[in-house]
Amino acid sequence: MRANKRSDTKPEVALRSALHRTGLRFRKDVPLRLGGSVIRPDIVFSRKKVAVFVDGCFWHGCPEHCRRPRQNVEFWSRKLQGNVERDAHQTAVLLENDWTVIRIWEHEPVQDAVAEITALLRGQGGNSETSSVRPIAPQDH
Repeated sequence: MRANKRSDTKPEVALRSALHRTGLRFRKDVPLRLGGSVIRPDIVFSRKKVAVFVDGCFWHGCPEHCRRPRQNVEFWSRKLQGNVERDAHQTAVLLENDWTVIRIWEHEPVQDAVAEITALLRGQGGNSETSSVRPIAPQDH
């Protein structure tokens, strides 16, 4: 398990690089202390109160790509379900504190994710119906 990095994964680095090339500035891996919880989004746009998470398909239970291990099934079921529940809790805490949450699957094309994030930050909303990028705004909560 040591080889699994918590931050600076390939999908995160690719997204950050693409966002930076578009001129967007952000903070990475910043601990947010909200409602008694410490939440570390992968990318934070502090002024706009937007938290971006890049979720790995395996670790976060992607409905399209998550393949559960056949060995030690009970352990992995508990572990992966716990990750999904933690994601839901973190999203709820952020929403309760008027943050907008964007969750991006690692399989999402970087250019699609950048377009969604850019549209949201520039006040144009997003087009989540045609994308697996999952923006969650406070008013949706």
